[in-house]
Amino acid sequence: MITITSSSNPTIKKIKSLHRKKDRWINKLYIVEGIKMVEEIIDNGYDVEYLLYTEKLFDLKGGVELFNRIKHYENLINLPDNLYKEISKVETPQGIMAVLPFKETSIENILKKSNPFLILLDRIQDPGNLGTIIRTADAFGVDGILISEGSVDGYNPKVVRATMGSIFRVNILHIKKSLNILEELKNRGIKIYSTSLQGKNYIQEINFKIPSLLIIGNESKGVSDELLNMAHSLIKIPMVGKAESLNAAVASSIIMYEAMKQRFL
Repeated sequence: MITITSSSNPTIKKIKSLHRKKDRWINKLYIVEGIKMVEEIIDNGYDVEYLLYTEKLFDLKGGVELFNRIKHYENLINLPDNLYKEISKVETPQGIMAVLPFKETSIENILKKSNPFLILLDRIQDPGNLGTIIRTADAFGVDGILISEGSVDGYNPKVVRATMGSIFRVNILHIKKSLNILEELKNRGIKIYSTSLQGKNYIQEINFKIPSLLIIGNESKGVSDELLNMAHSLIKIPMVGKAESLNAAVASSIIMYEAMKQRFL
């Protein structure tokens, strides 16, 4: 364990830079905060680049117990509260933070599943939406999430917080060429479905028991035309009220639940 008190320390500068997408991807590192999420990291033996804490940790429920579990880590860093607050983006920080390496999966890894169900997110912008989608995917047994270029970064601290730990358990892959990926998946027998207000089929009419991928579109613009054209079928959620559409996270959750019912229940 070491103590750092200066914001000019190279390690502190590096960690602070991880709030910028560019620097996260250069270093292939991201930040996780809070007792619950750090406990999960320790429980599961995930790789950790750094652990940072302040004395405030000892004032919180479970804080002393957590410290006793991490105090032997070589990469444990003690910080004064004022320096920790320079790094943290949480409104009321709990005084514990972990820096982890990225956990990108691959198409090959996802397709090892006997009956994979994937989601492709097309230019999702809101961190809360992405975090909620990842959390819901964890709950409903989705095998992988593909995050398209132009979407919010899956390692954005706001996204990570919104996942409530599900980011550790869900296969995630950031992709640059969605069309190429969809073409590859179609050639490998994956059925492509896309949400659309002009959908011809309701979700309960779709067979999710076969290998399939669901495209969820941008919050305001929906799925791009080029991706819509790649879909085998355009699908929609039945609604009886006057709302024209649903929030991206809500819509994806409803469809993931329908897929889970068919695949597992």
